[in-house]
Amino acid sequence: MDKTFDTIILGGGPAGMSAAIYSARGLCETAIVDTCTLGGQPSNYMEIDNYPGMMKLGGFDLAEKFEKHMDMYKVSKFLMQEIEYIDLRSEIKVVKTKEHTLSAKTLIIATGARPIHLNVEGEEKFAGRGVSYCAVCDGGFFKDKVAAVVGGGNSALEEAMYLTKFAKKIYLIHRRDEFRADKVIQERLKSNDKIEVIYNSTVEKIQGDEVVKSIILKNVKTGENSLLEVDGVFPYIGIHPNSELFSGQLEQDAKGFIMTDNTMNTSVPGVFAVGDVRNTPLRQVITAVSDGAVAAVYAGKYMEAAVVKQNV
Repeated sequence: MDKTFDTIILGGGPAGMSAAIYSARGLCETAIVDTCTLGGQPSNYMEIDNYPGMMKLGGFDLAEKFEKHMDMYKVSKFLMQEIEYIDLRSEIKVVKTKEHTLSAKTLIIATGARPIHLNVEGEEKFAGRGVSYCAVCDGGFFKDKVAAVVGGGNSALEEAMYLTKFAKKIYLIHRRDEFRADKVIQERLKSNDKIEVIYNSTVEKIQGDEVVKSIILKNVKTGENSLLEVDGVFPYIGIHPNSELFSGQLEQDAKGFIMTDNTMNTSVPGVFAVGDVRNTPLRQVITAVSDGAVAAVYAGKYMEAAVVKQNV
């Protein structure tokens, strides 16, 4: 089945749904496409307490509110779609799934990013119940508790220090005997007496009942295992953008994140990128929603300019 739209949005997380709302409000015929259901990563969060005006609510509840708002504007939804092919470079953009061939004048990429997992027993089981990949999102839930941060780069050290605002104790676990992080960040870390560094160690297993209670560590030099009691685990070994479908069609940085300007334009005319998939200094629900709004407005302006050019 072939369908044509003004704007196609790839990805149904906060950035994508925000873009859909703004696009449809701007009287553009809009479609949103996702390989899963709507909601994105935040729908897995147990609680969100930093979205203005919402106080505290579950991530799934917030995603549900976004979807209801989007449905007010009759956005066409193509969910659980296996995408086979995407053409960004033609004047009319094409998205081909197993069931549909969709085309549009503009396309907004909101496919997000995924944290690189430890891939150990218990990690998936306790996701959202002590295992978190976002200290800014979930740090407040660890007030006066003990948490472990895993990693040795800038992000791991910075997030460990951030968590000390809430937790009474942070273990920073690194598989090597020195950090990759910038020296200035390492010096700041050393002055924080809430942080204890455990070098030459990896997490082998995450344990608990309803929530995380402990982890099993392995010393990579001696091979010995040890038990460490913690209330939470924050893996910070990197994130990977969901951008494989677009590789070679637009400009990306060395890690694969899509490059944009401040209006969310990519290197390809008529193609915009928003949220975690783009090169951005902060990855939060509120910044993703903002990106979506900006992209939708400028996608509309792009189409208006195209019409004016045709009429000249």
